[in-house]
Amino acid sequence: MGKLSTHVLDTMHGAPAAGMALRLYRLDGESAQLLKSCSLNQDGRADGPLLEGAQLLPGRYRLLFGVADYFKSLGVQLPDPAFLDQVPLDFGIADASLHYHVPLLASPWSYSTYRGS
Repeated sequence: MGKLSTHVLDTMHGAPAAGMALRLYRLDGESAQLLKSCSLNQDGRADGPLLEGAQLLPGRYRLLFGVADYFKSLGVQLPDPAFLDQVPLDFGIADASLHYHVPLLASPWSYSTYRGS
């Protein structure tokens, strides 16, 4: 059974990004349908899969991470406007029977991602 998950690590503090806001969208051309909105738990993860089983369909998706608000909530002094505000990650699901794990490594100044396991 396929599923979609994520994990965010705060590379500035060397810790999971607990409390970071996350939104998941399904993309269809220029339109985006909000599927899920949550805050990440103490491990920097959603409490369960973002999508799984019949909910996970082939197609284009976007994860939107609230990076600036997360760092501001920790007392990090950011410029106005912040260099990184909300970080969008657009990706595709080709085979909905597989596990797609989309981690984010983030600081106020940079981010990276990859398809994890």
